[in-house]
Amino acid sequence: MNSDNKRVNPKVWLITSCSTGFGRALAEDVLQKGDSLLATARKPEQLGVLTDHYSVAKAVRLDVTSSQDIQAAVDAAIATFGYIGVRVNNVGRGLIAALKEVSDGEMLYRVEGYL
Repeated sequence: MNSDNKRVNPKVWLITSCSTGFGRALAEDVLQKGDSLLATARKPEQLGVLTDHYSVAKAVRLDVTSSQDIQAAVDAAIATFGYIGVRVNNVGRGLIAALKEVSDGEMLYRVEGYL
């Protein structure tokens, strides 16, 4: 870090689910440190506060259950920044139930979101 609290060698981040919560907080921190960011969300229009304030931020639509969206996000990151240095899968899918009550389909839905 230099005297402005910016990285000397910036990194390129791809972070999923940046519209609220932990994803938004992490995205803001990454950008404040001077790194580049491909911010993703199901509704990328919610990411305008990031892209409007930081020229090194790009927002794209990403539904992590869509292989087409995933490939498009990776392609956008590489086209924009040349590479992806750090990937953060910030997807969360809650389920409150006894394990024996969860169907295979429900369990698979949650596990696939984290892969």
